[in-house]
Amino acid sequence: MIKTLVYVVLILIGLCLSPLIVGQSGYVYIAIGDYQIETSLVIGVVGLIVFYFALQLLEWLILLLLNMLLSSRYLPEQWRRKAAKKHTLTGALALAEEDWPAAEKAMAKGAEKGEIPVLNLFAAARAAHYQGDITARDHYLTQAENNPIAKTAVYTSRTRYLMKQGELTQARVVLDKLNPTSKSSAPVLKLAQELYLQQNDWQALKLLLPILKKRQLLSETEFNQLNTKTNSILMVNAAKTSEAELNKCWHWLSKSERKQDELVVAYAHGLTQYGHKDKAIKLIIKQLSAAPSAALFAAIPDLIDAQDQEVRKLLSRLETTHENDADYQICLAKLAIQSRDTKQAKTHWQNVCRIAPTHQSWLALAQAQEQLGENSSAANSYRNAANII
Repeated sequence: MIKTLVYVVLILIGLCLSPLIVGQSGYVYIAIGDYQIETSLVIGVVGLIVFYFALQLLEWLILLLLNMLLSSRYLPEQWRRKAAKKHTLTGALALAEEDWPAAEKAMAKGAEKGEIPVLNLFAAARAAHYQGDITARDHYLTQAENNPIAKTAVYTSRTRYLMKQGELTQARVVLDKLNPTSKSSAPVLKLAQELYLQQNDWQALKLLLPILKKRQLLSETEFNQLNTKTNSILMVNAAKTSEAELNKCWHWLSKSERKQDELVVAYAHGLTQYGHKDKAIKLIIKQLSAAPSAALFAAIPDLIDAQDQEVRKLLSRLETTHENDADYQICLAKLAIQSRDTKQAKTHWQNVCRIAPTHQSWLALAQAQEQLGENSSAANSYRNAANII
C-alpha cells in the first residue's frame, strides 16, 4: 500500500513538473559498447519509468510462475494436512460424544500428518483404553514417547491406565521412572500419593507428605489426617517387626506428633506387646490428664485390666465434665464389665443409650439387663436395638 502511494505521488509530481521540463531544452547521451543512444531529457525520463515498470511486471510474472510450480509440487502434502485437520476435528467430536471406536480411528489418522501429532496419539490412546484394547493403547503411547517433551506425560498416562487396570506393580515401575520429588509437577505428585495409598506403601507416603504440604496440594486438615494415619500404621508395622523398630519409629516422630492421641495409643499398644505395660500406662495417664479424647477412651479398655486402678481413678474424676460424653460412658461400661460389675455396666450403657443410642449400645444394655434378671427391660432394649438396624 505504501509502495503504491509513493508511485502515485511520483506520477503527480511528474505531471506538475512536466510543463516546466517540456519548455526546457535537455540532452541525454548514453554509450554502451558499440551502441549509442541520443534523446531528449523528457523522453529519457519517461523511458526510465517505463523500464522500471517493465521490471516490476517481469518480477511479478516470475514469482507467479514459481508459486504455481511449487504449489503443484506440494499440493498432495497440503491435501494430506487438510485431511489430518478434518480427522482431528472428527476425533475430537467423537471423544466428546464418547464414541470411542470412531474417536480412535479418526485421531490415529489425524496423527499421520497433523500439526501436533502427539495430541492425536494421546487422544487415540485414551479411546483405545476405554475400549479395553490395551495393545493399541500402549502402541499409541509408545509412538508419543518418541517426542522427548512428551515423555513425562506418557509415563503419567501409562501409570494412571495401569492403576485403573489394577496392575499396581507395573504402575509403580512406570511411576519410579518419573522419580517424584519436590521438583515434580503437581499431577505427578498427586498420582504418586494415590498409588502409594493403593499399595499401602506408608513409608514412601511418609516421605512424600512433606512435599505435598509444601506444594499446597493438600489442605491442612487433609494433611493432618493422612499424616496421622500414616504414622499410626507405620507404628503398628514397626511393633510387628521388633521392639527396636518400634522405638525407632516413635523417636522419628516430631515433638508435636508424639502428642497426638492416635500415635500415643499405637505406641502404647506396642509397648504392652513387648512387656512394658507400666510405661504404656504412664503415657496414657499423661495424655488423658492433658486432653481426654474419644481415641483415648476407646483404647483404654484394651490397655488396662481390673488391677490398674490409677487410670480408673483418673477417669472417675472426669465424670462431672464428661457425664454426657458417649465415648466416656462406653469406656466406663467396658471397664465395669472387666471388673464384673454388671450393675455399674448397665448404668453406663443406659447413659450411652440416652446420649447417642446405637444398635450395639442397645444390645450391650440388653445383655447387662439379662444378666441382672431384668428380662422385661432386656426385651424392650432388644426391640430398640432392632428398630435402629
